Amino acid sequence: MEDKLKLLLERRQLVELGGGEKRIADQHGKGKQTARERLQMLLDPGSFSEMDVFVQTELEDADEVGKTNPGEGVVTGYGTVDGRSVYVFAQDFTVAGGSLGEAHAAKICKVMDLALKTGAPCIGLNDSGGARIQEGVRALNGYGEIFFRNTIASGVIPQISVIMGPSAGGAVYSPAITDFIFMVEKTSQMFITGPQVIKAVTGEEVSAEALGGAGTHNETSGVAHFKAADEADCMSKLRQLLSYLPSNNLDEPPFAQAEEPALDASELASIVPDNPNKPYDVREIIQRVVDGSKFLEVHEHFAQNAVVGFARLGGKSVGIIANQAKVLAGCLDINSSDKIARFVRFCDCFNIPLVTFVDVPGYLPGVTQEYGGIIRHGAKVLYAYSEATVPKIQVILRKAYGGSYIAMSSRCLRGDLALAWPTAEIAVMGPEGAANIVYRREIENAQDPAAERNQRVQQYRDKYSNPYIAAARGWVDDVIDPRETRRYLLRGLEMLANKQEDRPRKKHGNIPL
Repeated sequence: MEDKLKLLLERRQLVELGGGEKRIADQHGKGKQTARERLQMLLDPGSFSEMDVFVQTELEDADEVGKTNPGEGVVTGYGTVDGRSVYVFAQDFTVAGGSLGEAHAAKICKVMDLALKTGAPCIGLNDSGGARIQEGVRALNGYGEIFFRNTIASGVIPQISVIMGPSAGGAVYSPAITDFIFMVEKTSQMFITGPQVIKAVTGEEVSAEALGGAGTHNETSGVAHFKAADEADCMSKLRQLLSYLPSNNLDEPPFAQAEEPALDASELASIVPDNPNKPYDVREIIQRVVDGSKFLEVHEHFAQNAVVGFARLGGKSVGIIANQAKVLAGCLDINSSDKIARFVRFCDCFNIPLVTFVDVPGYLPGVTQEYGGIIRHGAKVLYAYSEATVPKIQVILRKAYGGSYIAMSSRCLRGDLALAWPTAEIAVMGPEGAANIVYRREIENAQDPAAERNQRVQQYRDKYSNPYIAAARGWVDDVIDPRETRRYLLRGLEMLANKQEDRPRKKHGNIPL
């Protein structure tokens, strides 16, 4: 027995060493950690249980265990984050560049299957040179098996991808199907075709970082949701995200001790300017309403005319959606519509109530938007809110015009509670445009058309562009003192805690993708 235990220890150490000390040193030299070091940062100390430790392609001689591609370039298993179970896989770039072959894919598929069976989040730490070319179609089939599982698990368990090195070609599509993507500055890249291929085919010259780095996918493409300064920061943000999410679609989101906002709620009365054309930062409102003034923003650097993210109200997780008046006046455009719709649908999948702060003058006009399909993209917001059956609370801060008012969790899309601040302007269009139409003749015939127009704009604002017309119809439930917003939200969420809503039976809807 002693000899066998010694042999077991030797073989385990061989596998755990991965590609060897030189390759580990190379990994560290690039500012990157090894697969196992990353798992130690992510998981609770001592909680990791590894699976398929000795998996090896076409092993026929037991003496060769761990000598060729130890662990097949991926570490898989399960552990806990803040005491809650998660399943994980971490590609090991020190072993064959983390390339994916048949056995590598099978290890990943096994933990994905277990995550789905047991109802726990699945987290992938991606650092791979791509498909193992020498395995040909077997590697391609491995990718397909992973993609299928990503799709089946979508909306059942949270799936999170962390890009911690290269991810190219078919390898990017698994992260693309998952719920959230994290990237690390200067060491993460994602692209379908790399710089060399692009130069050969199109003649364009671009660096890997500019083509598919963390900045590109967080700011321009919107492929990634979070950007981290380094790997430790990335793991910290990932743990923070998990603290807001339930383990599966049948669980309730985790509860935390309720906290009063750290910022002064009395300042809510002065954040929205009296001048309706003057911008402000909607985060200043969110942080004065939510527990501890803590707000985890998702897609922070992409489509900044909309703000989405997670917070707590009374200790319970909520999804926050808001128009950002200081960027494009808070208009909805192609990118912000996609951003909002995707976030709303995620929250609905996982029983997370939605709180929407509205200050939207409309959909962004322009040829580029129309040619880009703003009709199709804008419809996604309507679809997502209409489809969602979680509690939905709307707070109209200022502008709520036309179709964009309808889109932002209005009562007609089955919002459950609609609140408005006294500064709210709810109308078909803004007072300036409306006055030009409604009072066109009066303005044209006036001795001083400019003065007449200003008077008519104010007249329209006073008579029609205010929250009381909508409140009279019951489309706004109450006009509230801004300083009381948190209290109304807490009561509303408590009232809606046991909400149930039945919809027609169907296989699935057909969202305008």
